[in-house]
Amino acid sequence: MVLLILENTRQETVEHVRNQLARRGVVAEIWDRFPEVVVVPDKNVSRDILESLSGVRRVVPLRVPYPRIARALKETPHVFHVGEVQVGGTFTLIAGPCAAESRDMVLETAHFLAEHGIRLLRGGAYKPRTSPYAFQGEEERALDWLREAADRYGMAVVSEALVPEHLPLMRDRVDMIQIGARNMHNPPLLRAAAHTGKPILLKRGFSATYEEWLLAAEYIALEGNTNILLCERGIRTFERALRFTLDISAVPYLKRETYLPVCVDPSHASGQREMVPALARAALAAGADAVMVEVHPHPEKARSDGPQALDFPLFTHMVDTLNQLLETQQPPLHLP
Repeated sequence: MVLLILENTRQETVEHVRNQLARRGVVAEIWDRFPEVVVVPDKNVSRDILESLSGVRRVVPLRVPYPRIARALKETPHVFHVGEVQVGGTFTLIAGPCAAESRDMVLETAHFLAEHGIRLLRGGAYKPRTSPYAFQGEEERALDWLREAADRYGMAVVSEALVPEHLPLMRDRVDMIQIGARNMHNPPLLRAAAHTGKPILLKRGFSATYEEWLLAAEYIALEGNTNILLCERGIRTFERALRFTLDISAVPYLKRETYLPVCVDPSHASGQREMVPALARAALAAGADAVMVEVHPHPEKARSDGPQALDFPLFTHMVDTLNQLLETQQPPLHLP
């Protein structure tokens, strides 16, 4: 497969290139969302011929199995919006409870986060738990609590779908759909989530390779939705001191391989709240576009993942230290 990067995106330029290829017996493709690119599926076409075509600025051979999200497809990083919040091109902090346990707890947490400038509220309504006896979430009414809190405090909602049947319930309540680590390998859910048109936060599976993770993103992109935030959340290794092992090298690797923005979840990676601020700083230093953390007003009472949830004072400390690191960047950035 070869990508022809055009000199401009005018329709006449695209058709002119396609007609030149057609005269040589080559049927070219145009992908949704990429009007500046003509795709040549035939690898046997001479590069010299392709470079000689009028209207072509650059010829890019593509040898990866995830062509629609490949870095070569776009010269600039991808930027999109979740509600009014920009993702990509700046640093974004996503925060909220692991599970939306009650209306009062969600409102209290959202109020606190909004006072600290956080505009992306995460919260689980449906909880995929290892044990069938563990708390499974408050389901649809939790979506209502999250929507109410977000609307009250000027935020957008990020929440996880476990099955395609959850998606219609999320249509008017959720601004960004999370696909969790357990469902990264679930193509029907990936395709269905893509068709909602909403941005997707795609977590890496516990034992997924980079290629498997990127191929999961390709499932979404193939359906015409490239507003994808890749989230590294730790992988399962031989180490047992922490819940998972945070693979910080995923950030620069993904930046090289894809134009999609990259997020890090240090809460799930460590499983220990004391380690979350340091891992968040490491993610920022490595070039992550976003960090997602769990916050709870009373972690000791949390019904899901309490040991990794930040209390309010520790979250405030983390924001302060992240801002200190952001000030060293050129140009300086700040959390909103």
